[in-house]
Amino acid sequence: MKKVLIAAAAATMMLPAAAMAERDGAAVYSKTCVMCHAAAGTGAPVMGNAEEWAPRAATGIEALMVSATKGKGAMPPKGLCMDCTDGELQAAVQYMLDNSK
Repeated sequence: MKKVLIAAAAATMMLPAAAMAERDGAAVYSKTCVMCHAAAGTGAPVMGNAEEWAPRAATGIEALMVSATKGKGAMPPKGLCMDCTDGELQAAVQYMLDNSK
């Protein structure tokens, strides 16, 4: 009986982390990226502006992920989405690319 209770307690303690689903690109964009990528004048390419995004898209997602992860110019590492996983960050970059063609 003790082993069953210990196993149940351990499973319960792990539940919050295991239950957290990764956010999609739209959610990450809306939470963090929108602050700089929604309006001109910030130095960041504006989502929806194909002309600004085309040269970036041409470098490929791997190069964009290096910039997004390490930061570039005025953009800090991860665009200050310090709780973003690599997958969430890539989803946000892909979301901006997909909506900027």
